Amino acid sequence: MKQVVQNYKSGELALLDVEVPACKPGGVLVRTAYSLISTGTEMMKVSEASLSLVGKAKARPDQVAKVMQSVATNGLGATYRKAMNKLDSYTPLGYSLCGVVEEVGAGIDDVAVGDHVACAGNEHALHAELNWVPKNLYSKVPDGVDPRHAAFGTVGSIAMQGVRQGEPQIGDIALVIGLGLIGQLVVQLLVASGVRVVGVDPDPARCELAERLGALKCGDPGVIDTAVAEISSGHGVDQVYLAAGGSTNEPVELAAKLARDRGRVIDIGKCSLNLPWNAYYEKELDVRFSRSYGPGRYDPEYELEGRDYPIGQVRWTERRNLECVVDLMGSGRLDVEPLISHVSAFSDAVETYRQLDEGKLKAVAVLFEYEKRAAATTEPVTSVALPKPVTSRAVPKPDSLRIGFIGAGNYASSMLLPHLVEMEYMDLFEVVTTSALSGANAKRKFGFARASTDVDAMLEDESIDAVFIVTRHSSHAELTRRALLAGKAVFVEKPLALSEKELEIVLGAIEESGNDRLQVGFNRRFAPLLNEAVRQFGPRIGPASVRYLVNAGQLDANSWYNQADSEGSRFAGEGGHFIDTVSWLLGSDPVSVYATATPGHQDLQILLRYPDGSTASIAYTTSGSSAFPKETIDLTADGKVLRFDDFARASVFGRKKWASSRIPKGRDKGQAAELEAFVDALSTGVAMPVSVESLVSTTLATLAVNRSLETGMPVRIGLG
Repeated sequence: MKQVVQNYKSGELALLDVEVPACKPGGVLVRTAYSLISTGTEMMKVSEASLSLVGKAKARPDQVAKVMQSVATNGLGATYRKAMNKLDSYTPLGYSLCGVVEEVGAGIDDVAVGDHVACAGNEHALHAELNWVPKNLYSKVPDGVDPRHAAFGTVGSIAMQGVRQGEPQIGDIALVIGLGLIGQLVVQLLVASGVRVVGVDPDPARCELAERLGALKCGDPGVIDTAVAEISSGHGVDQVYLAAGGSTNEPVELAAKLARDRGRVIDIGKCSLNLPWNAYYEKELDVRFSRSYGPGRYDPEYELEGRDYPIGQVRWTERRNLECVVDLMGSGRLDVEPLISHVSAFSDAVETYRQLDEGKLKAVAVLFEYEKRAAATTEPVTSVALPKPVTSRAVPKPDSLRIGFIGAGNYASSMLLPHLVEMEYMDLFEVVTTSALSGANAKRKFGFARASTDVDAMLEDESIDAVFIVTRHSSHAELTRRALLAGKAVFVEKPLALSEKELEIVLGAIEESGNDRLQVGFNRRFAPLLNEAVRQFGPRIGPASVRYLVNAGQLDANSWYNQADSEGSRFAGEGGHFIDTVSWLLGSDPVSVYATATPGHQDLQILLRYPDGSTASIAYTTSGSSAFPKETIDLTADGKVLRFDDFARASVFGRKKWASSRIPKGRDKGQAAELEAFVDALSTGVAMPVSVESLVSTTLATLAVNRSLETGMPVRIGLG
């Protein structure tokens, strides 16, 4: 299928061929009829992409701050690779469309194949021929509503959420600053609510359009100053809706001038908000923000998992706003036809963007029209029986080591695939991703022979020798089970499992298939600097004491790591790294785990005991400073101390002191060596780098942390 994409590094726009997304449970597959270009948000993104790196940095200081924090945590080299990988990737455009349901996923019963739906979301309502849309981001279109009009559903919801934040009442006076697409919709919604509306915009054509749609008076600030004085008897407007963009501070200054005492100012667009303190203070103005389409936005449990908010607690959610907008269209109280300036064939998308960016196409709203096709009539594809269990210990020929990747996110693209590309005998054959565009990016950048969204087909392909699983935590165990049963060698990113039950299904697959070619992405034991420090420390005779401080820091509020219900606790997700490292340092697996924590389990203290009497404490903290190193290790035994500082410095104190000669240019956390060991095991048939018993012990110890927190008791680790 075709999809509009942009490379943010080069600014290149393209109509790219990508795989059709799979129809997953909890959503529907939609064939797009019309999609709407946001002439504000999208064109700002398109313009930013054409800037130099310095220009991009000036335009997005928030992203620059994240990069600087990453440099402090991960080092310049790793951060540079990650940032360049993200910049030099195709990103999607679009977030508002109307289409026809082509396939219905499991658990969906409110729409059927052939229904028209309005769809929302910058990950699910893209300028693409087909989109998978989760339940809370679509709404069935009422009979009689033109699909062209329903394509305005998302931007209509943005305008509606802004109006709701203003809490207008019948007879109020409202000022709308900025009469672009969102501003015109705000005008209509306010008029439909019984509000008297005036508007400001430098474009006379837009002012005239707003007046035709119900505004009393529109024009430049001088004209509206007089109009507001007359209409309000000198008191000022009850609400001001900021629907303008740009870097000028004039909108917020005008809002303060024309608002009444204790009026409300609602920010809907992205404009400068350097509030003049005296003006806002003297009138005690109420400044409010409107967050996109409404409650539910940026909440993955709502948007992706379909968990609705009770109507008694949250009356107007994203989906209910979307439903309200299309209902208003059906009743004739919201008319978007006058806003449609241009309809372009989807095949001409790149040229349309170019004309908009260069100012050759003046428009309030532009639609893409897609080629009409009959809805699919075949039944959704169902699972098929897996291949008979086989043992993958047979040594593949060096020139035929064929690799499949499930997942190609930032970690895979910056920490794994760049190393694999450089390895001899590697054939990056297929990449499977949830998003077809992610697969297309990985295929382009790393040379995969093919990209798809079909995991089943990859696992059934007998020509694939090994599968890398680099997906979200909740999918690891099941994908590992299936890959082992399919006879594949498996490299799965940590964690191997999020529960003992999940771990059991992996072990059951190993027992059933006889295939134990399994490696978990515990890379730190392979770090060159740490290995050199251990060599300098020398053999250990007596019990050791290890102290491991992990300065994990705060997560971004939108990180999927926060989805504890589905993805496990943060420590369950990454704690195996640190337990595995300690076990490798001590040469054995733990026999018991005891954990305690600060309120809310923000900071953890974990004590591990080992068979020879050695102990290890892991302090996993989120409340520290990002300026402090992320990981520090002290190992004490036999009158010696090994000190390891965040993959940058290492030293050994004993009869002779040793210190690393220089700070490495980048913090090498062992990914390259880890992958070399995995590939070597597959190519030569030797044992895997880490035994299954050790992988299981580390996983059990990681899971035992939560059980210890719940019971307040130490938890023994045992293997049957």
